[in-house]
Amino acid sequence: MRNAAARSNLLVPEVREVMDIRQASDYLGISPDTLYKYASEGFVPAFKLGNRWRFKRSRLDEWMDRQSDLQATGVEADPHAKKPVRPAM
Repeated sequence: MRNAAARSNLLVPEVREVMDIRQASDYLGISPDTLYKYASEGFVPAFKLGNRWRFKRSRLDEWMDRQSDLQATGVEADPHAKKPVRPAM
């Protein structure tokens, strides 16, 4: 029984409070490249530690709550805020 519990923990990734770009992208379900772009543009809450982006899980959760509330009401948070835009092909 102990081995089954240990094996089940291997399948669930550890979610830390401060995550690097790969951990945060897995948490959000987007690619690391997309998250890097969003962080660079200030679209998603992030900070740099040295030259590496870091993401606080609690801030991402708050941000996602605000985004979902705004979408539910149909109101934009900040009309002057940059939104991610796909480049024209």
